[in-house]
Amino acid sequence: MATCTRIVKVVAGCQRNVLVTCRPTSSSTPQILPWQIPYRTYAAAKTLKKDWKNKKEEKPKEEKKEKVVIDNTDRHKPYGLTAWAPVDDVYLTRFYPKPVYPTAVAVDLLKSFQKLDYTPPDQPVYINLKLDMKLEKKKKVDAFVSTVHLPHPFKNEQNKVAVFTENLDQAKVAQENGAAFVGGADLVQRVLEDEVNADFYVAVPDIMTKLLPLKNKLRKKFPKSKRGSVGVDIAKMLELFKSGHEYIVENDTIITNIGTLDMPKQQLLANIETIVKDVCTHRPASFGPFIERAIITSQTSEAMLIKSEEFVQQTEEENTS
Repeated sequence: MATCTRIVKVVAGCQRNVLVTCRPTSSSTPQILPWQIPYRTYAAAKTLKKDWKNKKEEKPKEEKKEKVVIDNTDRHKPYGLTAWAPVDDVYLTRFYPKPVYPTAVAVDLLKSFQKLDYTPPDQPVYINLKLDMKLEKKKKVDAFVSTVHLPHPFKNEQNKVAVFTENLDQAKVAQENGAAFVGGADLVQRVLEDEVNADFYVAVPDIMTKLLPLKNKLRKKFPKSKRGSVGVDIAKMLELFKSGHEYIVENDTIITNIGTLDMPKQQLLANIETIVKDVCTHRPASFGPFIERAIITSQTSEAMLIKSEEFVQQTEEENTS
């Protein structure tokens, strides 16, 4: 019995201590009892890392292919999209450079285009020459005007030439050689009043001071010694300008008529050769090719690039021989 009473007293004392500890304290922060803190009686399970490398299927190693190096010299852009030349006659023209034809082949194509399109056979034929006007350092070739004798003229009428001179003997020579208009100060006034309209105007050196009022009127047709329209030999000047063919350089380019499409091919080629050779005489050959690009076309056909160096090489061979 004594032992039982002792056990009851001990349990009662323990309960009393617990109740005392559970009373609210004066401080604002609540007290956390040790037996209220949650804790684990076991260790956390270890996360297993997935071994992806082992799960991946081992792929067979591919053999490295040797890169084929393509030589793109003399190839047009875009590289990799087109071949060096079209395979057939159906292709995108913007991906390929325009073909450059021999001049004889280009003339044959123009004639075939005319038959296919049913266009006039006597339509004019033109050439377009792009010039390299550069000289040493910053110098350039001055724009020029030249008159040549074509071996096969294509105009039905001769050019009208007006001669300015006050010398009676020179005036007589001019009339004998087929001048359309001859005179001095009176002819100047007639030109200013639009009574006289000629294709070419030539003059003797003595009357040049009296022709100054015509500068703005005639402009490019005004007589100049560089063009060969000022001189003493009136007969020679009339022979040149009556049947001569004139071309002008504008913006480093020459656009001139060389015949009609119904002319034989050899005659057109001869006229082109004459003009190309005359153009090349206006710059020394030591500076390289004078003609950068040459185009031939007719009034109704497309333009075609031609090889102008064919005629230049012939000239060089003739000079060396």
